[in-house]
Amino acid sequence: MKGYDNNSNNGGMPDVPRGARLWFGIFMVIIYLGVGLLFIFDIFNIDNVAISAVVGGLLIVYGIWRGYRLYKGMN
Repeated sequence: MKGYDNNSNNGGMPDVPRGARLWFGIFMVIIYLGVGLLFIFDIFNIDNVAISAVVGGLLIVYGIWRGYRLYKGMN
């Protein structure tokens, strides 16, 4: 039965072309890094600058982690 074989190793993802997954991954890395920088530079005018810096730092670290996983081909 199509869709129920366990021989494919795509992490449970539906049949999406590899190029589309690659471009989506690159796009998401850019988004995480960009939004993280926006938080660090306090573009969103959050009253507590420490919270803005922590959220921005976490987003940047997560963007770097996703970029590393994308580079190594883990996702």
